[in-house]
Amino acid sequence: MNISRRRGAIATFITMGVLLVGLAVALQVGWIILNERTVAFVVLGIISFALLIAGVVLNTIFLVREVRRNERQDSFLNAVTHELKTPIASIRLYLETLQRRPVDEAKRQEFYRIMLADSDRLLATVEQVLKAGEQGQRHRKQQRSPAEMEPLVADCIAVTLQRYRLPATAIVLEPVSVGVHLPVLANLEDLRTAISNLLDNAVKYSPEGVHVRCRLDIVDYTSVALTIQDTGVGIPADHLKRIFHRFYRVPGRAMVTIKGTGLGLFIVRSIARQHGGDVTASSAGLGAGTTMTLRLPLANRTSPVAEVARESPA
Repeated sequence: MNISRRRGAIATFITMGVLLVGLAVALQVGWIILNERTVAFVVLGIISFALLIAGVVLNTIFLVREVRRNERQDSFLNAVTHELKTPIASIRLYLETLQRRPVDEAKRQEFYRIMLADSDRLLATVEQVLKAGEQGQRHRKQQRSPAEMEPLVADCIAVTLQRYRLPATAIVLEPVSVGVHLPVLANLEDLRTAISNLLDNAVKYSPEGVHVRCRLDIVDYTSVALTIQDTGVGIPADHLKRIFHRFYRVPGRAMVTIKGTGLGLFIVRSIARQHGGDVTASSAGLGAGTTMTLRLPLANRTSPVAEVARESPA
């Protein structure tokens, strides 16, 4: 079912629900008028029609949600299919070229580099889908260990710069005050995945040029907040909460040209909440960039971190 047919189905369900509710209200009013002198019948009628109206409204809501869920899942399948087929086709093309005719060493090395990049892209897509499946399991056993946020974020930034071949000035981490430590107790692989997903989004959704600033702050002396701010396409206000849902992608012409599975931010939120934190998004609208804030509890709230934070200038 394509998008236009789904929208028609949603409109049909909503119209049907409104008509049924109107019919139920009309029947209830008629029942009351016909039995206005019989209190028991009036009360029974009111209760029955109230239940009928509630059932119709709930049924309509569930139907509309199911249509939208199917639409997101189809979009996800289309995106994953593209993300899998494109690098596979590219690798196959270069392998066939190497097999069919002699290629000089410089060209051969270029082919190898492109194929490695395509294989990395393929592996990243597969890992993201697998990670989304893992995050869907509520009762996961995790091995957590202490980690300093600043070097971890710096390492993720270095990997992102290398992956997208960006200059060092494209993603900047503001220095943390001297003597301030930001330890968290985390599953390092998951936390690295969450930070990398936020950085990848900041890069992908900045088609006119990547200018990303990252900052680490202590919040209420009990948690650390990583803020990642870009100057990209931005997000409309009514989509800021929905972008963390599984498979959800903001509709629009600008978003269609940017490939993705709709799982990145869902994974980030799942990881953050499993660690006792959360992630939020803010944006002034389309074209105004986006700010993502990942908040995690400090590993030891009674450590000297809080004291250093109190002594540090605001």
